[in-house]
Amino acid sequence: MARSLSSILYKGIAAVPAASSTASGSFYQHILRFSSSVPSDSDTHEDFRPTTKVGTSDNSLKDIVEQDIKENPVMIYMKGVPEVPRCGFSALAVRVLKEYNVPLGSRNILEDLELKNAVKSFSHWPTFPQIFINGEFVGGSDIILNMHQTGELKEKLKADTEKQQ
Repeated sequence: MARSLSSILYKGIAAVPAASSTASGSFYQHILRFSSSVPSDSDTHEDFRPTTKVGTSDNSLKDIVEQDIKENPVMIYMKGVPEVPRCGFSALAVRVLKEYNVPLGSRNILEDLELKNAVKSFSHWPTFPQIFINGEFVGGSDIILNMHQTGELKEKLKADTEKQQ
């Protein structure tokens, strides 16, 4: 299916005459608006550009991240929300964590580029999702999945539950 779709797209592009530079220039500008570059954030596709900001009073974004991690035994910074993840890695992490029926705090990093960067700075980790358990940065979906498969995640969450009681 993908191969036939790409051949149709290629044939469609090849059929467009490049007679005038303005016509082909506008055609390529039209195509480029669907490219994955975002001038203000090179690692985010324009469909995922932040739309709103986290409401802050006198708290810095670092304070908000620290408060989130402190108040939520399991905290995930992800693309989307647990009910509607907007990326496969975030969906995988949520699916694994929901296996344990633990309360899950979350923030959608797509809503605020500054929050996204604050989380990256806080954890010293460049990608999302980012999962914190009992105030400790654990990693992303690949690490959570591996921990789940080895039983380490169950032990970590069990230890977390015992600390709260």
